[in-house]
Amino acid sequence: MHCNQITIVCFVMAKSETKESVKRELVYLANMTRKEEGNINYDLHVSSSDDCLFIIYENWKNQAALDNHMSKPYLTNFLSKQKELLKSSVEGKICKIING
Repeated sequence: MHCNQITIVCFVMAKSETKESVKRELVYLANMTRKEEGNINYDLHVSSSDDCLFIIYENWKNQAALDNHMSKPYLTNFLSKQKELLKSSVEGKICKIING
């Protein structure tokens, strides 16, 4: 891992009536994001115990790559629809790897 690498885990809780729409939007978002310069990986998951809970595990080469991602229209468009589609705002956690 490069010292500037950034890892983020995001939790996206869809409303039960919008979960299929949210899934489609997140799959599109993942496909677009994987093409971005500076993206190492962008993995979309759904919880085994709650099919409304989506988890995104993503790694970026550096802060500049993440900043660029955050300004992409496909991401800002999805985020602008949070109140309509989600039970709560997207929750992202920046993480650091523990080597040991």
